[in-house]
This record gives sequence, structure tokens and C-alpha cells, in this order.
Amino acid sequence: MSIDRTTTSDVIIIGGGAAGLMCARVAGLRGKRVRVVEHANRCGKKILMSGGGRCNFTNTGTTPANFLSNNPHFCKSALARYTPQHFIDMVEAHGIAYHEKELGQLFCDESSKLIVKMLLDECADAGVRIDTSCSVEGVEKTDDGFRVRTTLGELRAPSLVVATGGLSIPSMGATGFGYELARQFGHTVLPTRAGLVPLTMTGKPQERFAELSGVSLPVTAQCNGRAFSNFMLITHRGVSGPAILQISSYWNVGDELLLDLLPQADAFETLKSLRASRPGIELRTALAEFFPKRFAERLCEVWFPSRPIRQYNDPQLREIATFLQAFPLIANGTEGYRTAEVTLGGVDTDELSSSTMMSKHLPGLHFIGEVVDVTGWLGGYNFQWAWASGNAAGMAV
Repeated sequence: MSIDRTTTSDVIIIGGGAAGLMCARVAGLRGKRVRVVEHANRCGKKILMSGGGRCNFTNTGTTPANFLSNNPHFCKSALARYTPQHFIDMVEAHGIAYHEKELGQLFCDESSKLIVKMLLDECADAGVRIDTSCSVEGVEKTDDGFRVRTTLGELRAPSLVVATGGLSIPSMGATGFGYELARQFGHTVLPTRAGLVPLTMTGKPQERFAELSGVSLPVTAQCNGRAFSNFMLITHRGVSGPAILQISSYWNVGDELLLDLLPQADAFETLKSLRASRPGIELRTALAEFFPKRFAERLCEVWFPSRPIRQYNDPQLREIATFLQAFPLIANGTEGYRTAEVTLGGVDTDELSSSTMMSKHLPGLHFIGEVVDVTGWLGGYNFQWAWASGNAAGMAV
């Protein structure tokens, strides 16, 4: 698409993802001349791939407690002013069918393409101009705002919104450009790392699980005072699944990570009851009633000698039970940004206004979405932060 060599708008938004499109829509509806530049060949690529192509677009139970940040209070203002219901209302107005999967997670019945189309239609109705396949080559502060040099020409505006996302899933076009811009304008960028990401294992811990790839079971994963109950999936390189992805955001290499493998039961009482009712049953057979068979057998091959359950006294059963409910998972790292759903860390919120997302250093400069040091749990929370922070900046520019 060709554009004038120099074009003036009221707002330039770098990034056509969830936060950028929401910000553009809101600013456009306020009568602002909005220009979105997106370096990929289409907008909303992470929206399209999210939720297995169904887009987990929000969570009805969203609270500030569902987010990690160096300043846990920062997200409160934006989240309070743009709630899940606000987004649901827009989804319903566009006739998009959706359902609740679990724990307040809302998904499209059909395709995440409908969410992207909705946002693009809303932007079109608000007069927003979007340029895809448009890379930013440089940004400068001018007397009257910002000059943005792009592969399609030079753009100028008094307000600039950085909605470039984080480092997760580089195959979708993720880069660190937003962090570079932040530093260019004097902002602190807190250390970044992969979040909501599978964990890897090596050596003996990995060997013990190696043949169990594909086995899934419910667990409670506990680390650094946090606990998440959901499924764990054993992979050929380590472990994944919702419980592991959730706890990964709180785990660092070297931290103790414990799994309750029987989260719905008292393991000691369960084993005692089995010993009383079926004393001749082998331990591996007994465990297979609570775990996938291959997993139960591996527990007995590596950790517990299997014999008829009547041959275990109370202290021995208690030792087995304690191990099952505080199983030490020895991970050596994560799969990294390649498969991470989010990036932890980012632009320091202490240097931004919580109500407008505007820089405290430089009037007219805003940061929204994943580039900011606010990271949600798995389950639609990160999209809700994108909508809320995009709305906050869109109302302010």
C-alpha cells in the first residue's frame, strides 16, 4: 500500500495486535485521526493462534490478583474501567457465539478469526487507518510530537502508542522493538523472561519420565507460595499442561517445585482404606486406580517397590503418601520464548500513569499490552489486560 511520504495523524500506534487495535478503536471513536502500523502482513496474529484457534478472549473472573508485576497495584485502574463484560458486550453485538470452557474462560464457538474481524471492523467504523507490512525504522521526538520513519514513508503525530508486544513466539513476528523504544526515551525495562511456558528436564529426572510422553494427569503445582490445580502433560523434553504453564511464571531455575499428584484426596487415608478393603492388591495396581497405568508403573519402578499393599505398615504408607503429595519436580529450564505464551517483565510501570498508560518522562508517549510489566495468568487474562490497557490509552490520547 502506498502512502504520502509525510502524513500527520493525531495518534500513531505501533503494533496491530490486541492492545493496539483496541486502543485504535477507542481513540477513533473519540474522533481522533488514528494510524496503526503493523510490521507483519496481517493484524492480530497472536489472537488468531490463541486458544487453539478459538481465542480465549477474556476471563469473567478477572481481578488484579491474576496478574504479575513489580507493582501489583498498577493494573487496577485500567481493569476497573474496562471489564470483561465490556468486551463481551462488543462480542455479542457482533453476533459472535462463545462459550465458557472452565474457570471463567470464554472462547469463540467457531474461530478466533471472528475476534480479529470484529476489531478490524470496529476500527474501520471509527475511521482508523491500518498499514500492514509496514516496519518502523526509527522514532524521533519533535517539538510538536513524534516523527516515525517507516518503510512506507514518514508519519507524524502528537501522540505515540507503543503496542509492540513482548518476546514470546518469535515465529509470529515478536521482537524486542518496544523495549528498545522505551530505553531510547529514558524508560527502565525490567528483566524479561518467558512466562506461561513448558518446563524442561535433563539427566535422571528426564530419563525417568522419557517413556511417558503424552501422559496427562491432574496435579497441584506449588512454588514460591503459589499453587495451581489443573492438568500436567508429560512431554518428550519435560512437562507442560495448564498447571505447569501457570506455575512457570512463578518459578526460576533452582527454585523448589512440588507436585501434589493426588490433589483431590488424602493419599495416606486412601492407601489405608485400600489396604483394609483389598489387602492382596499390588501397590502398582492400587496406584493405577488413581493415575494413568504407565505412570503408576513408573512410580513403582523408580520410587516404590511394588508388593501386596498389606505388606506396607502405616509409616511406610505415610512415606509413600507424603511423596505423592509433595513430589519434587526437578526442572532445569523452560522451552523459552519459542513456545511461551507471554513475556514477564517489560517497561517499568513506576514510570507510567496507571490511568492513561502515558510516560511520566515524555508527554504523548504511551505503552500498552504485553510490552508493559504486567503479565496475566493463563486463561484469558492477558487478553483482558490488552483490552483494558488499550482502552485506557485510547481514552487518553
